[in-house]
Amino acid sequence: MGCSDSDYAYLRQLVLAESANLIDPSRNALFETRLTPIARMAGASTLEDFVSLLRVDRTPQLHRAVAEAMTINETSFFRDGKPFDVLRDTILPNLIEHNAAQRRLRIWSAASSTGQEAYSLAMLLCEHFSELTGWDVKIVGTDISRQVIEYAQRGRYRRMEVNRGLPVRMLVKYLVRDGDEWEVTPDLRAMCSFQYANLCAPLPKLPVFDLVMLRNVLLYFPQQDRSCVFSDVYRQMVPDGYLMLGAAEQAEDSTNLFQAEFAKDCYFYRPTPAS
Repeated sequence: MGCSDSDYAYLRQLVLAESANLIDPSRNALFETRLTPIARMAGASTLEDFVSLLRVDRTPQLHRAVAEAMTINETSFFRDGKPFDVLRDTILPNLIEHNAAQRRLRIWSAASSTGQEAYSLAMLLCEHFSELTGWDVKIVGTDISRQVIEYAQRGRYRRMEVNRGLPVRMLVKYLVRDGDEWEVTPDLRAMCSFQYANLCAPLPKLPVFDLVMLRNVLLYFPQQDRSCVFSDVYRQMVPDGYLMLGAAEQAEDSTNLFQAEFAKDCYFYRPTPAS
């Protein structure tokens, strides 16, 4: 006998409470796939038994592990393409010109998953902006899953992962082959750091950012949580900064904190000036 509708509803509510990640009932099968390893470690032989355990065991670590397992971690190098074109041709040149006096650049890859977005940004900077030599450049990746943060910190990727979105020329330039894996070069890793952060909870101490990449995560948040995230992101940005969302996302829940701009077939957002 498998999980009942009420069991799945309980799991969806648990994940929502822990991470603000909305899971549609049509995706219930994902629970079986992703939670079975955790269930076994917790001593439950079936998902149904695991749900029964969760209902009585309020251990925060166990509930958080469930939420992390269900977090969407789909990513790739230079994902979606167009945003990186507008970064290269419009946003980064503007930021570099604006920050020329202090020679400092801060970029936030929010919901960074296994790190490909952060490392893609580092490659973009190294490949096209030699004038940044000697600058203080930091790319900070954050995610709700400690497991993917550890993966990103390692900077090692399997063949299947480097084959997704990474041109061969850049692969051999910025990663070094080690057996069946490819490792990001030390120079690239030095530009990137990764840490835990839950976007729907008080944020850890972070820098003020010139550019925030918040792509393909808000789709899974309820409207109220999206509004809170936009407020937090706004407070974490310089007044002349840039925000990039996923192609299917808009800043309509930003309570007028951001204004849309358009270039290279791609929307991006600027903080609305404080009145």
